[in-house]
Amino acid sequence: MAQQKGITHEDIVRAVRAGKIAPIYYLMGDEPYYIDKVSDFIVDSVLKPDEKDFNLDIVYGADVTLNQVIELARAYPMMAGRRVVLVREAQAIRSLDGLEQYALHLTPSTVLILCHKNGTLDKRKAAYKAIQQVGVIYESRRLYDSQLPAFIASYMRRGGAEMEQQAVQMLAEHVGADLSRLSAEMDKLLLALPTGQTRVNSQMVEELTGVSKEYNNFELQSALAQRDILRAARIVKYYQGNPRSFALPVTLSGIFTFFSDVMQAFYAPDRSEHGVAEWLGKPEWSVRRDVMPALRNYSGIKVMQILAEIRKTDGASKGVGGCKTPPGELLQELIFFILH
Repeated sequence: MAQQKGITHEDIVRAVRAGKIAPIYYLMGDEPYYIDKVSDFIVDSVLKPDEKDFNLDIVYGADVTLNQVIELARAYPMMAGRRVVLVREAQAIRSLDGLEQYALHLTPSTVLILCHKNGTLDKRKAAYKAIQQVGVIYESRRLYDSQLPAFIASYMRRGGAEMEQQAVQMLAEHVGADLSRLSAEMDKLLLALPTGQTRVNSQMVEELTGVSKEYNNFELQSALAQRDILRAARIVKYYQGNPRSFALPVTLSGIFTFFSDVMQAFYAPDRSEHGVAEWLGKPEWSVRRDVMPALRNYSGIKVMQILAEIRKTDGASKGVGGCKTPPGELLQELIFFILH
C-alpha cells in the first residue's frame, strides 16, 4: 500500500469504513486527540466486541521492547479474521530498528497500530520508508487558534446541534487548542441540551464551562473595535481581580491577530463589508461586528503603533529589560495606549 501524501484522519476513517484495512498504522504528531480517535476507530472497526478478548493486545511503549511487539504481531487470530496489536506511547520504545523487517515480512492477519505522541518518526529511518510502502503513516498536527471555530462547529453538528457564533468564540478562547478538553466541554454541552433543543447559546457556555459571557477576550476585542473605553476598562478590571480567568499571552495573541486583520483591511480593494470579508478570508458576521467599526475608529498609523505596542507588551511579559510588572497591569497599560 503506497503511502498517500498529506493523509488526513478523515482519509483513514473513509478507507477503514470501505474495508481497506492496512496491516500497519503509524500514527504520530503533536496533537494526541486525533491519534487516540483514529486508533480507537480502527480497533472498533476491525474487531467485534466479542472478538477483543482473544484478539486485541494493548501495550505501552515504556513497558515493551520492539521484539516483544513483533512477537505479538506474529501471532494468529483466534475465532476471528484479524487480530490487532495496539502500541500506545510508541515513542517510549527504546529503539524501532528492526521494524522495517516486520514491515517487509508482516503477518497479513494482524493490524499493528503504533501511536507516537508529541513527535514524529524520522523520515530518513528505514522503518519509515518500509511502513510507507505497506501501511499508513499519519501525522496529527495541532490546530491553529483560527481553526478552532470550524472544529467546534463541525463537532457540534455531528452531535446533532448548532452553536451560536458568540458561544463558539467564547469556548474557543476559554479552552484553546487542547482538543481533548475542548471535546469534553462540548460533550458536556450536548448532554445538557433540553429535549427538543438543538442550539447552544452563550449563556449555556457560561453556565457549564465557567467562562464569563461578559468578561472574555471576545468581548474585549469587541470593546476595542468600538473604542468603548468603559466596557474595555470593566473587562480589564475583571481580569485583574480574577487572574485565573485570563492568560496574558492568549489575550495579547488575540488582540494582535485582530489589529493585524484591521491593518490588512485598510488595503482591501473593496472596502465594503463583503469585500473586506473576502479579502481577509473571514466570515461576514465577524467583519461586521469588529473589523468594520475598527476601520472607522482607528487610522492606519494608529493601528501600526498598536501592533508595535503589543509586541513591546509581549516582550515585557516575558521579562525583557528586567520587567517585573504584573500581567494585569501590563494589559491595563496596553489597553490605555490602544484607546487613547
